[in-house]
Formats: sequence, C-alpha cells, structure tokens
Amino acid sequence: MNEFLNGACHCGCVRFSVKLLDGFNSIRRCTCSYCRMRGGTPVSARAEELTILTGAEVLKLYRFNTGVAEHYFCSNCGIYTHHRRRSNSALFGVNVACLEGVSPFDFPDIPVVDGVNHPNDTGTTRVVGHLRFVPE
Repeated sequence: MNEFLNGACHCGCVRFSVKLLDGFNSIRRCTCSYCRMRGGTPVSARAEELTILTGAEVLKLYRFNTGVAEHYFCSNCGIYTHHRRRSNSALFGVNVACLEGVSPFDFPDIPVVDGVNHPNDTGTTRVVGHLRFVPE
C-alpha cells in the first residue's frame, strides 16, 4: 500500500491524509489502561506521512503516565484520531476506524499487545491475545 488514505473524526472537523507504514499489517489493540477504555484499533504511519488537512485547531492532546505518548482527539466529537507512539516517537498510531471506507470490523483477527508491560519498560513486544470478529 503506497497510496495516501483520507481520514476524519466523526463530526468531520478533523480531516487528515496518511500513508501507512506497512498497510494494515501493523493493526493491533493494546492492554494499557487508556487503550482498554478508548477501544481504538491503530495502524502505524511515519510521523511525516500524516498530514492534518483541516481541524488542527480543534485537536486536543492527552498524555498520561510517562507523558511520552501523545494521544490526539477531536474536541468537538471526542473521537481519537491518532497518537504519537511511546515505543517509537517517529511513528503515529492512526485509528483505523477514522480511515475512509475502513472499519475495525473488516479485520477478523486483531493481535492484542501487552501495553501494561510496555516494550520500553520490558525490552520486548508481547502479543497477549487476539480480538476476533466473526460476522453472523
């Protein structure tokens, strides 16, 4: 996947363009307290390949714990659009649900990584389970 994709928050105030690092192969969920509650399903992109087209002024930033990761969300509709990764600040995690024509339900199996025991603290990325969607 070498093309740029368009994305937006729910209300459309925040619009962006992104080129994914490895297509949808980097899709994942995380067990850290924030990701558990937020429920986002991110894919990876290089920081320089995500461009906010409109709505930068309504994006809000949230940091917790170490304060390294930067989680962005629309202050109007509350939707998480992307975050700068703690494990690699040159990368963003982009909410796949915000990408045009894409849904987390398009992926039958999503690896879940151990965010409680973060790779920066343990030196290893560990898959601890899988989130599955089986349509009826």
